[in-house]
Amino acid sequence: MGFHLPRIVQLKRSFSNKNQAASNVPKGYVAVYVGDEIQMKRFVIPVSYLNQPSFQELLSQAEEEFGFDHPMGALTIPCREEAFLDLISRLNASR
Repeated sequence: MGFHLPRIVQLKRSFSNKNQAASNVPKGYVAVYVGDEIQMKRFVIPVSYLNQPSFQELLSQAEEEFGFDHPMGALTIPCREEAFLDLISRLNASR
């Protein structure tokens, strides 16, 4: 009845890497992944954008496609990157 320490260390490193990625998001911001299954790009946006009606529409689409199980470990939005950048630029202009 022995312990497999290399596996525990490996799991600890994996958990640590996920925490490091999460810590790269400043307070008041959230990481989102945008794109299709083939190519996803990570963006860090202000949390306040989540309440905007135009952003709510994207969130509804994400809920329909992914439910609450996001394969990337963060909010995943299934839209073209260009459409997302257009929305973000409009939201930035209205701030």
